[in-house]
Amino acid sequence: MTTFRTTFRTLVTGALLSAASASSLSAQAPAEIPAKYRDIANRIIAAAQADSAAAWNRITELTDRFGHRLSGSVALEQAIDWTVDAMKRDGLDNVKKEAVMVPHWVRGEESLDLVLPRKQRLPMLGLGGSIGTPKGGITAEVMVVASFEELKARASEAKGKIVLYDAEWRDYGYNGAFRRLGAIEAARAGAVASLARAAGPYSMRTPHTGSMSYDSTVTRIPHASVTAEDAMMMRRMIARGQKVSVTLTMNAQTLPDAQSHNVMGELRGREKPNEIVVMGGHIDSWDVGQGAMDDAGGVVVAWEAIRLLKKLGLTPRRTIRAVGWTNEENGMRGGNAYRDMHKQEPHQLAIESDGGVFNPLGFGFTGTPEARKAVEAIGSLLVPIGAGKIGPSGGGADIGPIMATGVPGMGLEVDGTRYFWFHHTDADTPDKLDPKEVQRCVAVMAVMAYIAADLEQSLR
Repeated sequence: MTTFRTTFRTLVTGALLSAASASSLSAQAPAEIPAKYRDIANRIIAAAQADSAAAWNRITELTDRFGHRLSGSVALEQAIDWTVDAMKRDGLDNVKKEAVMVPHWVRGEESLDLVLPRKQRLPMLGLGGSIGTPKGGITAEVMVVASFEELKARASEAKGKIVLYDAEWRDYGYNGAFRRLGAIEAARAGAVASLARAAGPYSMRTPHTGSMSYDSTVTRIPHASVTAEDAMMMRRMIARGQKVSVTLTMNAQTLPDAQSHNVMGELRGREKPNEIVVMGGHIDSWDVGQGAMDDAGGVVVAWEAIRLLKKLGLTPRRTIRAVGWTNEENGMRGGNAYRDMHKQEPHQLAIESDGGVFNPLGFGFTGTPEARKAVEAIGSLLVPIGAGKIGPSGGGADIGPIMATGVPGMGLEVDGTRYFWFHHTDADTPDKLDPKEVQRCVAVMAVMAYIAADLEQSLR
């Protein structure tokens, strides 16, 4: 996500600049890359687009079979086992899963009822990591604020109330803060629970879940998401002078850590098989919708890219590894475990897809200036399908840990216009994805991974 890339950019770039002194980038001039690989890139792109729905069909099979896949759930482990079997059937090399201990939060039964000025059941989603309410729920008056600053200014009014954050959409970093930090600030003001307006620019009464946080210096209170429509309705009611009260009931609980797995398969390199280009997404999801966009699609396009290269008989110098990382959503344990298990392997490049597999525009890249020249040369081969952009920074939550060791990183960039319409909601289902756009994502991942893995020089 964008907020992650900003956080890690300085650290990772410093590590890469330090590592660059140990590697020569002079073996293959960036200007020579397009001519050398143009025919191969065109073959990959044509083959990817010839089958208009291969990757989308696999996304639908994974998500229809297993549904959402929250860390600690049976569905997640069943999906991982299915992926192992399917990768083996596809002929990928070194297919395996690697054990990772992950958090295990369970939503349980939950509800939100408008009590005053009238009675109505309101759609809601408890936020990941929240505690539950006492038996029978919490009934209290609602106080609406538009920002943390407003809550601080009106803190004397919050005691004993349920604070509702009704912030108009600005961007995910800004609006997501009310989800992540809302319970802390509301509790500090004396509230008994808190609600956050769904973080997205568009809604059809779809609340939005995701991780939230507590602070040991303040009381833990239940925290949930409500729809944009209902947040605005309660604000209007209060503005008219009506008292608004709700009953919030949540049976959420955090259980002991559970065992999960990272899952992976490879296209083994022909000359330097111990050097790795790793790419993928996270196989876990929140416990709503089907986790198709976030992020079954990211796993599948990397996997399909390798399958496509094998079908075309293209074997690069280095190994390309497709990974489905576990527990990105509420812990990032999979990315950290991957770093710990594989940091001794020389990694040429890490690529992540976790922004939806919509129409691809290119990649963001974090690396040395010399490596950027090579990557931009590869990107020029993707211009014919509108995906030649190489942005100023790239990465992702799952590849962040390995990037911090000095590995250059890329994040697939797509047309994200509709991403936050569905993100972390019950509407994250495969019908939101266009099969042809998904295949273009396969094409750009395959081209970038293949050429990066085949270059004479190191990108580090």
